[in-house]
Amino acid sequence: MNLALEMAKKAYKKDEVPIGAIIVKNGKVISKGYNKREKTQNAILHAEVDAIIKACKKLKSWRLDNCEMYVTLKPCPMCAGAIVNARIKTVYYGANDTNDNEKLFEKIMENNLKLNHKTNYYYLENNECKNILKLFFKNKRK
Repeated sequence: MNLALEMAKKAYKKDEVPIGAIIVKNGKVISKGYNKREKTQNAILHAEVDAIIKACKKLKSWRLDNCEMYVTLKPCPMCAGAIVNARIKTVYYGANDTNDNEKLFEKIMENNLKLNHKTNYYYLENNECKNILKLFFKNKRK
């Protein structure tokens, strides 16, 4: 989670919503990502999507079997769909979303029976993941 947090800090410095993600396979980091929506003006370039794109390129496959993702915030519904479709085995997240997306994430993770794949997910509460988001939005409101 510390590496994902480093990516979130990188996003923060670039005035992007500070969310970071990393993908690990067999104990080795294969990709890192952070939000790049503002820089690229691309609505789907969330941290998770950024990390998935890089991991697919590195593994030369859209299937990220036996990979784990560490992300600083519970993924949104779009990212949850990308995670499931990429067949990521497990997602660990450090902060909960404070809106209704939280329930959508769980529904997407648990209702993917047609894909013949199940993605596990775990909340690893991390105050630093929460605090960087709070600080970012507090500064934006000023």
